[in-house]
Amino acid sequence: MVGSLLLRGMLAGLLAGLLAAAFGALAGEPSIERAIAYESAAAQAAGEPPEPEIVSRDVQRGPGLFAAAMVYGAALGGFFGLAFAFAHGRIGGGDPRAVAALLATAGFVALALAPALKYPANPPAIGAADTIGARTALFFIMMFASLTAMILAAATGRNLAARFGAWRGALTGVVVFVTAALFAGVLLPSVNEVPADFPADLLWRFRLASLGTQAVLWSAIGFGFALLTPTARHLSASD
Repeated sequence: MVGSLLLRGMLAGLLAGLLAAAFGALAGEPSIERAIAYESAAAQAAGEPPEPEIVSRDVQRGPGLFAAAMVYGAALGGFFGLAFAFAHGRIGGGDPRAVAALLATAGFVALALAPALKYPANPPAIGAADTIGARTALFFIMMFASLTAMILAAATGRNLAARFGAWRGALTGVVVFVTAALFAGVLLPSVNEVPADFPADLLWRFRLASLGTQAVLWSAIGFGFALLTPTARHLSASD
C-alpha cells in the first residue's frame, strides 16, 4: 500500500507544482521584474557594473520556473504520500479524504505559513550576498521547529481527544502548536535587510504572491491526493 500511496502523492505533487508555477508566474513575476529594475537602478547610481546574467529571465520565468516547481511538487507529494500512510487510521476518523485535507492544512501551516511569518520571502534587491547562508539556515531552523511543534500538537490533541472529546483535543493541539511556534519565533533572531527606500507595496505584493503560491501548492496536493485515493474500504482492503 505504501508504494501505491507514494506514487499517488508524487502524481498529485507534480500537478500541484504545475498549478503553483502558473500562479507564481501570474502573481509574482510582475513584482520580481519591478524588484530587478530597482536593483539595476541602485547599482547604476552607485557606479557598479551590471552582473552577468547566468540564466536568462525568459528561462527563469518560463521553463525554469515550471520545471523546478514540478520537480519540487513531485518530491513534496511523495513525502505527503508517506505521511498519509502513517496518519491513516490515526487521524481523520478513518476517512482518507479527511486525512488528506488535515495533512495538507497542517503541512501548509507548519512548513509555509509559520516560517514565512518569522522570515518572510524577499524579492531580488533585498539581502546581502554574504548573509544568504545564515538567513537560509535560520529559515530552515524555523521550519524544523514549526514542524516539530505541529507533530507535538497532533500527538497531544490525539491523546486528549480519546479522554475529553475531539473538540477539546483539537483546541488543545492548536494551543500547543501556536505556543511552541511562537516560542521558537521569539528565540530565533530577526533579520531585516530591506533598504529604507524600497517600495513597501512591492515588498508586500511579492510576499503575498510567495505565500499564495505555497497555499496553491499545498491545496492542490491535498485535493489531488484525495481524488486519487480510494475509499476507506478499498484502502483497508489493500493493506
